Amino acid sequence: MVERSTSLDQFQTDADEADALDYSEGNFSAGTTNTTSAQIIVQDDDVLDKETLVSILEYEQTVRNNETVNGTLVENDSTRSVANLIATTAFRDDQAEELRTRERELSETESTLDATLDSLAHNPNASIRPAFEDVNANTSINLTETEYALFTNAVEERRAATDENATTDGQNGTGDGDGNVTQRILAEEYAALSEDKQRLSNLDPSLSTQIDELRSLNESQVDGIVTNVLTGNTSRSTQALAFMPDYYERGSTEANATLLVVSQETPGGSFAPGDAPDEIEDSQVAMTDLAPDDDSMSVLIYGDGIVSTEIIDSMVDSVLLVGPLAVAFVLLVLVVVYRDLPDILLGLLGIVLVLAWTFGAMGWFDIAFSQPFIVVLVLLTGLSIDYGLHVVMRYREARGSSETAPSRAMAVALGSVGVALVYVTTTTVIGFLSNLTSPLAVFRELGIVSAIGIVATLLIFGVFVPALKVELDELLESRGVDRVKPAVGTGTGLISRLLDTGATLATTAPYVVIIVALLVSSVGVYGATGINASFEQSDFLAEDPDDWLKNLPGPIAPGTYTAETAIDTLDSDFIRQDTTTTILVRGDVADPATLDRLNSARKNASSMDTTETYIGGEAAITDPITVMDRVAAENDSFNATLAAADTDNDGVPDENVATVYEELYRIAPEEAENVIYRDDGEYRAIRMVVMVDGSAEDETVRDQMGWIAEDVDGEGVSTIATGDTIVNQITADQLAETAFMSLVVALVSVLVVLTAAYRFTEGSASLGVITIVPVAFTLTWVLGTMALLDIPFNIVTGMITGLTIGLGVDYSLHISERFNQELEETETVAAALHETVSGTGGALLSSAVTTASGFAVLLVAILPFLQSFGLITALTIVFAFLASVFVLPSLLVVWARLVGRGEGTDTDSCGAAAETNSDVPRR
Repeated sequence: MVERSTSLDQFQTDADEADALDYSEGNFSAGTTNTTSAQIIVQDDDVLDKETLVSILEYEQTVRNNETVNGTLVENDSTRSVANLIATTAFRDDQAEELRTRERELSETESTLDATLDSLAHNPNASIRPAFEDVNANTSINLTETEYALFTNAVEERRAATDENATTDGQNGTGDGDGNVTQRILAEEYAALSEDKQRLSNLDPSLSTQIDELRSLNESQVDGIVTNVLTGNTSRSTQALAFMPDYYERGSTEANATLLVVSQETPGGSFAPGDAPDEIEDSQVAMTDLAPDDDSMSVLIYGDGIVSTEIIDSMVDSVLLVGPLAVAFVLLVLVVVYRDLPDILLGLLGIVLVLAWTFGAMGWFDIAFSQPFIVVLVLLTGLSIDYGLHVVMRYREARGSSETAPSRAMAVALGSVGVALVYVTTTTVIGFLSNLTSPLAVFRELGIVSAIGIVATLLIFGVFVPALKVELDELLESRGVDRVKPAVGTGTGLISRLLDTGATLATTAPYVVIIVALLVSSVGVYGATGINASFEQSDFLAEDPDDWLKNLPGPIAPGTYTAETAIDTLDSDFIRQDTTTTILVRGDVADPATLDRLNSARKNASSMDTTETYIGGEAAITDPITVMDRVAAENDSFNATLAAADTDNDGVPDENVATVYEELYRIAPEEAENVIYRDDGEYRAIRMVVMVDGSAEDETVRDQMGWIAEDVDGEGVSTIATGDTIVNQITADQLAETAFMSLVVALVSVLVVLTAAYRFTEGSASLGVITIVPVAFTLTWVLGTMALLDIPFNIVTGMITGLTIGLGVDYSLHISERFNQELEETETVAAALHETVSGTGGALLSSAVTTASGFAVLLVAILPFLQSFGLITALTIVFAFLASVFVLPSLLVVWARLVGRGEGTDTDSCGAAAETNSDVPRR
């Protein structure tokens, strides 16, 4: 069974940067091992007003309470947003005000107790109980019997004092040096107050409490808290600003977008992009479904689960959308070309068998189907139609009338086109096996599968279908059904005259045709130098379809796709959590010199235009030094350790680095594990994580981060820049390398095979060279068109060079082989050209129209790379046809003159040949 793969990991290169990325992901932890996150873009006229902030919190509550989502959430802080920070700040402010009120009441109660104590001490006859109860009645502090006992003891000690010193001691408290008695009386309340103050800074109210808190405030109060949270220089302000768009004006109470981040645990550990676990896919789809359907706010969700889901759904929707249209187009053209139901059914049966054999081979070899294998479907469908048309049309020519038996006609047909089919198969197989030179495993697999499918096409359409057709025709004729059908282009109609244009131009102005072809090709070559290579996650994502597509009947109507829009919004307005690069340092990372270089490198990275910055202007970079700085600001113990090791007071340890690392692990283990890798007590590696601008060119990111890595590199350590962005750029470079190498290897290999074959069979190696020239023309036209339309080499178009050579050789070989045969039987080159372009040219036209129309339907696909591929494939077929039928004849005329073949190219001979041979069955 053939498996389906949407994982981008299948395209991962074997480069050192990819290995470094695996090392970094496997040995460092961001404090939440095996997690992923969904970034939810919340949009509204004002996301900071009271109504929207409450809506955000209610949406968070709905998400947390959903059974599908809840099972994937991390234990703490599973949802984070600016609404949480604002509501929590408001709640803490209220709690702080209550604490300040309690503190004032404690102070007032203490003063009252002091005054009462002093009064009772100077009035020995006054009753203690009424005085104490009077204090208790006029304070919110609940004074207990234990505190009354302490108070009574203090009064009695005061009264018993007879000297000034004793009196003084009594005024200070108890007279026994134990301190102020009133503070002892209120010690429990003071302790509770102190504990509540400490707890306040870490107070994390529930979502329900946060919602109630915001609802209790009026708009002006909310605005005041928003300004406070988004203006200050505290860590809370830094956190809040990270949720705001780049264009947000610090301290403003209005904004039209903000972020909500949902953190999830990933079962089974980490995963490759595009291959999220089912639980993550289902939960993030649920988040979309749970979004408010009123006008309170709108959301766009981006996460690994959404990406995986949309990649799979878009492939299915594309097949359901374009499949019926493609089949309809192919059937329509086959009906027009064959005009015979049995031949149409035989052709379709052959295509099904070819694809079944090919996919069966993929199953046996355990090769998963992924996006690049769409090329195989295109190639095999195109070759199947082409092979079938050539065999059937040549068979129809050979029959001529019912006097020629089906078996005899098929023998003539296969004897005529069989050699060309073998040549086409051989050269096309070579063209695709050239992908074995690719550094990407998926393209090596694609080359093998293509070769298997091409051989299957030859066997089915060169052996099985012909045998079945002979048996079917004989059966039908035995029952009185006429099976003599005309071949396309062999009459005197419009198509025949159109095809004969190539022969006419070749016999009248061959050099003009060749010069024009060369000029057009030179423009194509120039354009080809500007084709870029692309490998990004967005290449695999569908754009949201137009409304007319969504309004199609249910089974074929595509769904809604938002990931691409979400990525574009994140790239332009926010800091994407997944666009990071890593400077990985391995070796003696406890050497102070290493940290000094890292510190300098971070300063350089901060000034790079690809490095993201927070709204406050701080570069979005995390490394051991920045972590040490943050922890030292919050923990006195670590601050002392760092200060002792930092002899020059620059924030970087100059000695005892391992001791500093150890203390950092003790105080803040999660933060330490994010930037320092420790194994068996040895510090093996450190890393600098740089968030990069999502809209920056991958090549620029790779270059700039490479410079930073060079800054850190030094004695005792090895340093490399890595990250998905960098690995993607390397993959893109290898896509371009694949296209170029397959082009060179395929062209050279095909040239060698054809020249050797024609040298051996016809005694003229030059005919092989002439045959390959139109293929080169076609290739330059295709590449020039890609440059003109700004279509890059990607996972599918990267194979276009091999596809062009495969299809181009197919078209050229049929013309060259037919011309070579006709030249032996006709009097002139012109007559041979006429027979070639009217007979074989007609079959090529049928094949080109059928195949190009079928794959032009991909233009309505919802995947951009499928649209590009459909357009380029259709143009490739058209260009291959034009080069073969309108340019190759001129090349053949010049070749015939140079090698002395044929008696002339007089155009009158052409017409005469047409009349003389129109009713004669050809070999």
